[in-house]
Amino acid sequence: MGIFLTFEGVEGGGKSTQMARLMSRLRGMGHRVVENREPGGTRIGRQIRAILLEAANHDLSPVTELLLFFGSRSQAVDEVIRPALDSGAIVVSDRFTDSTLVYQGVARGLGKDTVRDLERVACRGIRPGLTLCLDMDVAAGLERARARNNAGKGTQTRLDDESLAFHIKVREAYHELALAEPDRVKLIDAGQHPDVVAEAIWAHVEPLIPVLP
Repeated sequence: MGIFLTFEGVEGGGKSTQMARLMSRLRGMGHRVVENREPGGTRIGRQIRAILLEAANHDLSPVTELLLFFGSRSQAVDEVIRPALDSGAIVVSDRFTDSTLVYQGVARGLGKDTVRDLERVACRGIRPGLTLCLDMDVAAGLERARARNNAGKGTQTRLDDESLAFHIKVREAYHELALAEPDRVKLIDAGQHPDVVAEAIWAHVEPLIPVLP
C-alpha cells in the first residue's frame, strides 16, 4: 500500500508551489509519485472544476457545490488515487475532503456530519495519512492570491469573491481540525520564506517515506 499525502490551507498559502517542490524532491530520490488536484484530477473532474470555479456561477447553491466537489473526488478515488496507492506509489493531492469540511461544512454552514456522510459514500475509506495545512493571515493570503491572478499566474474564481469573514471561518476551521487530529493534520506557517516552508514540510514527510534500496 502506498502513502497518501494532501496539501490544504487558506487561499494564497502557496500550496501549488510547495506541492511541486515536495514531488520533485521525492522523485529525485527515486520514488514514484502520482499527483491529484481537487477539484479535477480526471477528465470528468476537470469538467466539474470548470463549473465550480467559474466566477460567473454566483447562483450555484451550497448543496449543489458540495455534491459537485464529491462527484469530482469520487471519480479521482476510482481513477487515480486508489489504483496508485494499491500499486505502492506516493499520492500527493492538492486538497481533499478536509477542504470540503472547512469550506462547505463550516464556512457555508452545511455541517460537518453532512460532509462525513458523503465522504463515506464517495471516498470509501480513502483518507490521507498526512495533511500539510499551509496557514497564514487571511488578508495577506488573499492579497497574495489576487497579485498572482493579476500577474496572469492564476485565475479569478468564485472563492476569490467570498468575503473576508468567509475566509476567516475557513482558517479557524482548519485550526480546529488540526487540534482534533494532531497526528495527521500539521499546520505550517506559510508566511515564511518558501525554503523555510519547504523544510518544515519535509520534517513531517520524511519519517513516512521508506528508504529505497
